[in-house]
Amino acid sequence: QVQLVESGGGLVQPGGSLRLSCAASGNILSIGTMGWYRQVPGKQRELVAVITSGGSTNHADSMKGRVTISRDNAKNTVYLQMNSLNVEDTAAYYCNMRVYTWNRAGDYWGQGTQVTVSS
Repeated sequence: QVQLVESGGGLVQPGGSLRLSCAASGNILSIGTMGWYRQVPGKQRELVAVITSGGSTNHADSMKGRVTISRDNAKNTVYLQMNSLNVEDTAAYYCNMRVYTWNRAGDYWGQGTQVTVSS
């Protein structure tokens, strides 16, 4: 059983910063691409940023220059540093990982962490 647990969300003022973390646990052999997505009620979940096992990254155009995604393979953890946040960044943020166990490869999601940008 693989579980992803996110942390770091909360309330922040416009222009502020937050760092999200997502740690995977379970019988993990390796992890491929890790990513962060976000969703607001009534809208589809959208990409924020992804990072491959080799360290290549990609970001949504709306987030470029404001976010940094990184990973610690030894800790099975992915991070999202977000700066210059604005009210449009308010959403539930979800991490996603491609996890390889001894008998399968699967895409796993965290439970979500709320980020609210408000003055």
